[in-house]
Amino acid sequence: MFVSEATILHADLDAFFASVEQRDDARLRGKPVIVGGGVVLAASYEAKAFGIRTAMGGRQAKRLCPHAIVVPPRMSAYSEASKAVFEIFKETSPRVEGLSIDEAFLDVGGLEAIFGAPVE
Repeated sequence: MFVSEATILHADLDAFFASVEQRDDARLRGKPVIVGGGVVLAASYEAKAFGIRTAMGGRQAKRLCPHAIVVPPRMSAYSEASKAVFEIFKETSPRVEGLSIDEAFLDVGGLEAIFGAPVE
């Protein structure tokens, strides 16, 4: 059965910058990673476990997790990774609305005939 109204999927790539860093440097995988020094731009899941959050001051973050690895941001790497992810989004749905480098809405309502209910 075809759904006549839009079914919107919200994609939010959590810990995106830190995940790109861990993808590109195997030594960072499984370790608490902070992107940015003065202010936390992103934190890996391992860093978040210590209470580190985006927009937190760098000193506070290091107090919470002294062994965290701080890396400088590499915006060109994040931009390239974002383009690759958005290509996947566009292969999934012709209706993609980007909100930021790591967040988008996809209208997946028309995919029901192919994949089943939107939850599937």
